[in-house]
Amino acid sequence: MPHQGEILQEAIKNSGISITRIVEELGITRPTIYRKFKDDTLDANFVKNIGQIIGHDFSHDFTIAEQSSLPFVTPVVRSSVTNHVTQRVTPAQTPDSDPSKQLLALQTKYIALLEAYNELLLKVYGPK
Repeated sequence: MPHQGEILQEAIKNSGISITRIVEELGITRPTIYRKFKDDTLDANFVKNIGQIIGHDFSHDFTIAEQSSLPFVTPVVRSSVTNHVTQRVTPAQTPDSDPSKQLLALQTKYIALLEAYNELLLKVYGPK
């Protein structure tokens, strides 16, 4: 089963939109996006931004387990029928209580933040 980076790469490839255009619109470098293609899990905002650029809804591409951690996926709304119809919204799942998964998620966010910071420094001060 492909991981999130591979799913992202395949969607970009199928869209016909060039990597150059995507990295320019995101304000990142080509090496950064190629590193993202190797990641098992990706930042939801990053995925959402690419989806907007290529016109693709990634909420249908990830498994249920992966979708529960992505904020751009809306919770399932179910209705319960008795004498009258009432809607019941299932609460969003809480983040995994597994410390290693929490650490991995934080590490991924930290790396994304560092990459964004480095990109900003390059824009402001230019290369050395």
